[in-house]
Amino acid sequence: MPGDPSGKESREALHLWCFDLTYISRAWQFIILTTLTFAFYLVYGYMQELIFRLEGFKTFGWYLTLIQFFYYTIFGITELQFMEDKQRRIPLKMYLLLAFLTVATMGLSNTSVGYLNYPTQVIFKCCKLIPVLVGGILIQGKKFSLIDITACLFMSIGLILFSLADSVVSPNFNPYGITLISLALCADGAIGNVQEKTLKQYSAASGEMVLYSYGIGFIYIFSGLFVSGNLIPAFQFCQQHPVETYGYAVIFSITGYLGLYVVLTLVRSFGALIAVTVTTCRKAVTIILSFLFFTKPFTLQYVWSGLVVVLGIYLNLYSKNKTSWDAAIARMVEKLRGRRQRVMGAENIV
Repeated sequence: MPGDPSGKESREALHLWCFDLTYISRAWQFIILTTLTFAFYLVYGYMQELIFRLEGFKTFGWYLTLIQFFYYTIFGITELQFMEDKQRRIPLKMYLLLAFLTVATMGLSNTSVGYLNYPTQVIFKCCKLIPVLVGGILIQGKKFSLIDITACLFMSIGLILFSLADSVVSPNFNPYGITLISLALCADGAIGNVQEKTLKQYSAASGEMVLYSYGIGFIYIFSGLFVSGNLIPAFQFCQQHPVETYGYAVIFSITGYLGLYVVLTLVRSFGALIAVTVTTCRKAVTIILSFLFFTKPFTLQYVWSGLVVVLGIYLNLYSKNKTSWDAAIARMVEKLRGRRQRVMGAENIV
């Protein structure tokens, strides 16, 4: 590709907040975005489980989502003040759909934590790899290779086995919780593809999508809680425990917002499937930390399940870098052959 006047290779711009990542290598772009995804969402997961450890809070998952959407909207408005281009690019009707999917994904997911073991909830969310594949085919008309499909199946199966191990050691299944997280899974599988298609089609900033998706989503949730009569009881309960609810929710929301921004950047630059692969791996680490911080029993089946997930990860990486990996493997094989021939030649001389 032709370079720009400064002599740098022309490539698609990649900005994360005030940092320009455009001209660093693709490998380093991926490493930076992946590391930040892990850092922010590991804290996010810890705070989420900690909030639901508060006795009596489990039925107020939608109110926690309302608080979270409120903070996200405030963050989005603040970020908008620093943007040069403040004009909305994505049509409002598209944001109505995105907001609905966002509410379904996060609201149902938050609420399910009150009815499921946290690792079980996370495991179910990891299975969205297959809905992302299906959504990519139906929404964007994408075609995925057999290796991609196999990788997603391995990762999903490994995490399901992880869930089964948890259910044996500490069973806490609830049909209502499973229904909630299953519906959240479907919405989550669709939203990544809709976000990717929308960001590319309208060349919109990630900050714009966050602001409007969560601002409209806040209106959805507030209306639902008000009509159902659940708004006042939740408000009164949180007033009695301000630190454990509103206080923890600030950290929960900040890390979630920053993590969301990074994931949107990951989706824009590397695609929905890669983004889901990264977030799925992050969830596996979240589960491990959940056992460490909240004293859950351990079984060796977690190890074998984790190995199945790792196999899926490497299959996915191989699929995305097949040409370069095949070349590297071929060079390695040639080196080994050359070394073996030299050794055999030396033995013949002796």
